[in-house]
Amino acid sequence: MTTAPRIASPERPALGAAATLARTYGRLAAVCEALDARVATAGARPGRWVDGAELGESAGPGGSQEALDAFVAAEAARIRAGHGHDPRPDVAASRALHDYLWSVSLLMSGAWCLERRVPRILPREVRVDLSTGAFEVVPGAGFACLSGDPVAHLPGARVVADEEALRAELRSAVADHVRPLLAAIGPRVRRRDRALWGMVTDDLVSGIWYLGRTLGQEDRAVREATDVLPTAIGPFPGGADFRRLASRDGRLHPTRTRLGCCMYYTLDAARACATCPRTCDAERLRRIEGGG
Repeated sequence: MTTAPRIASPERPALGAAATLARTYGRLAAVCEALDARVATAGARPGRWVDGAELGESAGPGGSQEALDAFVAAEAARIRAGHGHDPRPDVAASRALHDYLWSVSLLMSGAWCLERRVPRILPREVRVDLSTGAFEVVPGAGFACLSGDPVAHLPGARVVADEEALRAELRSAVADHVRPLLAAIGPRVRRRDRALWGMVTDDLVSGIWYLGRTLGQEDRAVREATDVLPTAIGPFPGGADFRRLASRDGRLHPTRTRLGCCMYYTLDAARACATCPRTCDAERLRRIEGGG
């Protein structure tokens, strides 16, 4: 596939790797209204926070469950406030996990989509505000990129051979980040490994798709998400698997069916997600044609 040119982003030679990533994350958050994330700054923040390392460490020998308890309880409180009822414990855990997977995957895939750079975000570099669900990310000191990248010379920039090598970096970066969290939260969401990694697959693919729609480049996003996951590539249990639905005006619209469940249907029984296995193609087309 001929790669679409990345959006222009002139670099100042004085920038380091962390500063370069900070600019990318800020740009991504500005484009993606649904991504509630900001670049972390020095100094204490109001509110209650947990980081990804604290969440993952709860699964280790002697690990404390306090951070994970607070993470799930905060999601349950937001669901209660937004939907007027208490969710089941596994639903609260699933929704909290989904939000984390989608946001963190998009921080990595968004940098790749916009600038063909793949950051390795460590769990300790992501914080979640338990009061609001907002995310903060600490820009790391390195990223993978291609040889033609204008910042490939920076300390911390690691040049890889080609586009496929960069896609492999993206898959690996996402998998390495989320693996400890899946081990910790799996018993709470009551799902085994394949279903958990199905959720990761869905959130990685849907973040790329969402960014493409936001930029008016949906077809490109569908192609690129498919290039990242053309089929099952361990630990991801399936590919992007997009297909097209024809509306009454003859236009073709991309859709896919989730491998895992985000459990939204339990919060709003009348409106499952558009990619939910429960949502038939006729209903998907109805929403597309109605703009809903």
